[in-house]
This record gives sequence, C-alpha cells and structure tokens, in this order.
Amino acid sequence: MNSINQLGTTTPQQTQVSERSFVNKTGETTYSQTSEIINTPNSATMQVSSLSRLLNDAAVRAETRDAITNRDGLAAIAQSTAHELYGESYTRNKAIHDAEVPNSDDSQRLAQAKQATAFTNGQGSNPFKGMSRDQLALIAYDDSGAFTVNERRAALSEADDQEYQWRVKVVAKMMDDYNRTGKISAETHQEVLDHYKSLPAIEESQLPKGYDMQLQGWIQEAKSTESSQHKDELESLLEQLTKRLTNNQKS
Repeated sequence: MNSINQLGTTTPQQTQVSERSFVNKTGETTYSQTSEIINTPNSATMQVSSLSRLLNDAAVRAETRDAITNRDGLAAIAQSTAHELYGESYTRNKAIHDAEVPNSDDSQRLAQAKQATAFTNGQGSNPFKGMSRDQLALIAYDDSGAFTVNERRAALSEADDQEYQWRVKVVAKMMDDYNRTGKISAETHQEVLDHYKSLPAIEESQLPKGYDMQLQGWIQEAKSTESSQHKDELESLLEQLTKRLTNNQKS
C-alpha cells in the first residue's frame, strides 16, 4: 500500500481565471458562449478576452498535433514537456524564464504572465486556478511561444493539483469498497475509466497501454457474484493512479 503514502498535499489558491468554453479531447472548439472572469481577493471582476483568443489559437494547434501524432508520439511530447517545465533545464534557465514577457501590449495579458511567474516563485496564487483540464492542457503543452514557460508551468501545476484532488477521492472510495466487500466495486472502476477517457488526448497518452481494457475487465469481474479481487490488484491500480504525479515530481 505504499502508493497511498505517495500522495501529498496541496494548498488552495485564492485568485482564479475561469475560461468557460467548449473544448473537446481533440481540440475542436465552439466558443459561442465564452465567459472570462478574474476573481481577485478584492472581488473585482474584469473581462479577459486576450486569454480567450490565446486558447482558441492553441486549440487549433492542438487539434493539428493530435491529428498527425499517434499515442506514443503524444506520450513522448508529454514527457518532454514535463522535463522542460519541471526538470534540470528549467532550473538551469530559471532567470531567463522569470524574465520572459509575452509579445503583447495588452495589460491583462502581461499581468497574467507576471502572476504566473510570481506563482512559480512561491508568491501569490495560480492565475489558471479552476480552469478545465482541456484548457490547462492547451496551455501547458503548447510550445508555439504563445505562452511563457512560466505560464505553461503554472498550467501544468494546476492540472496536476486537480488530478491529485480527484485521485485522493477515488483512492478513498477504493479503500472503502475493499474494506467493506474485499473488492473494488464496478461503480468505482467505472468512475476511474470515465475520468481517464475524459482527459485530453495528450494526457490520456501518459497512461499505461491497455489501461482501458484492464479496467473494463475489472468492471465485468466486479459485477460477478464471485469476489476474486485481492490486495495485489488494489495495489496495482493505486500504483497507476499515483504514477504520473510521482514522475512529475522527480522530473
């Protein structure tokens, strides 16, 4: 059960940017109803249209990338991004990243990048707090230069925080299932499968190959009257649930 002990803690952030748009896993977008707000500790509210435009453009690039890249290729891009944003290269070039400024004269755009840099230095809150996983992926994995390195790092950090919070809850459900019945319920397995399938393609690519078939098998097994699930199966699933966050922390 060592996998459970690998789960850390996170600190809620106060400032959040909410870009409520419609972006599916392939990057296809419909922005007929987009609302953008920044909620500050002073409760001030302002429009952030520049971020909407950036996300629109990033969605087009992501759609093109996903269309011409297979699963292994996406996984390689994701791994390279994690190293770029969390690894030695980032630390070595931190002064350059902290000095990076968007090629824009938009005050809101500049403020967002400045806040991302402050956040990466442990000051203030994440400007992308509360954004959807699709939108966070559009920022984190976009290497076009539209976003600063610190913005991408902040977006990936928020995605990891959201994933962590979900995993804490689902691990608790698994343990409750196991302690009560000796196996994980079909409903909990289905929740895990549904969550994974809802992820952006580049994030789903980081999961072990065949994870969906494995979960489908466990779902069918859990629906049977016989309980054949044991401790090793539980530990296997918990290990998969914690693998990505652990890898990012080591990068």
